[in-house]
Amino acid sequence: MKILSLDSSTESATCAVIDDNKLFGEITFNYKKQHSTVLMPMIDTLLKNLNMDIHSIDGFVVSKGPGSFTGLRIGAAVIKGLSQGTGKPFVGVSSLDALAYNLCYTSGIICPILDALRGNVYTALYNFTDNKLNMLGDHMLLSIEDLIKTLNNYNEPICFIGDAVPKFKDDLTSNIKQIRFSPANLNLARASSLGELGLKLLKSGIQDDLYSFAPFYLRKSQAEREYEKKLRSQVHE
Repeated sequence: MKILSLDSSTESATCAVIDDNKLFGEITFNYKKQHSTVLMPMIDTLLKNLNMDIHSIDGFVVSKGPGSFTGLRIGAAVIKGLSQGTGKPFVGVSSLDALAYNLCYTSGIICPILDALRGNVYTALYNFTDNKLNMLGDHMLLSIEDLIKTLNNYNEPICFIGDAVPKFKDDLTSNIKQIRFSPANLNLARASSLGELGLKLLKSGIQDDLYSFAPFYLRKSQAEREYEKKLRSQVHE
């Protein structure tokens, strides 16, 4: 089964074509957020260089969040459009799952962190045992202080990965004893990792519905928060 995967959940934009045994090609841009202008040309360039067209793809995988609200919406719209146009299935995969999968076979706890602004991170905890990535709990939106408290309950090495690492590296290093950090070449979203996880789901018959699928954000957007604040102020007037 040949699939095209796309991740636009962070500042990086990345797409890949893989099958069960091979990564055919992958393109990643880790520069600014220009997803609305780069995603479709990037997919087109990748397919042309592989001498493929969109109808040679058997399924699609997209990051479903958490991450950038705008990036997730754009990525979902692109993949839903391709799925509808080709009649091929698609599935959403957690951006945190995909980041953790970059560090498969790492011992100890794998902790992806994405910048959620205001001193907060999107995160989840994982380990890799029996050739399988295991999630330890749920996706979380935490302050960096609360994340440190949570991690200090584990007596294992912690390996961090994700776009929030540079921002909080000093805080993490100062407060966690057994600490590691992903190398720079792995410390970003990779469509190939997302694709491998999604391929397993599609092959097992799991897919998302074209009309009901929506990214998950873990928090409300700034516009939603401001709207609710406005409603509350009107109630008290």
